[in-house]
Amino acid sequence: QVQLVESGGGLVQAGGSLRLSCAASGSISNIKTMGWYRQAPGKERELVATITSFGSENYADSVKGRFTISRGNAENTVSLQMNSLKPEDTSVYYCMAYAPWSGNYWGQGTQVTVSS
Repeated sequence: QVQLVESGGGLVQAGGSLRLSCAASGSISNIKTMGWYRQAPGKERELVATITSFGSENYADSVKGRFTISRGNAENTVSLQMNSLKPEDTSVYYCMAYAPWSGNYWGQGTQVTVSS
């Protein structure tokens, strides 16, 4: 089992920045990919960015050039630096960890609100 705890959400004006962090605990040696998804009211959860244990990054087109994902030296943390935020980035952001043969684990979510 893997437990994920997010932090760093909040309210920011359009054009501003926020940094989200996520710390994993439990069976962290099995984690291969970590990332961030988001879900706005009435919409499906969507990928924001992921990063593998080899450092390969993947971003949604809507955030490329504005968001940067990184993993900590301890390998059990992942962060999302969000710059040039837009009102349409407003969502609940969820940390995700993927472990082969176990599937996806999810954090409890953190609210990001961008005001215009």
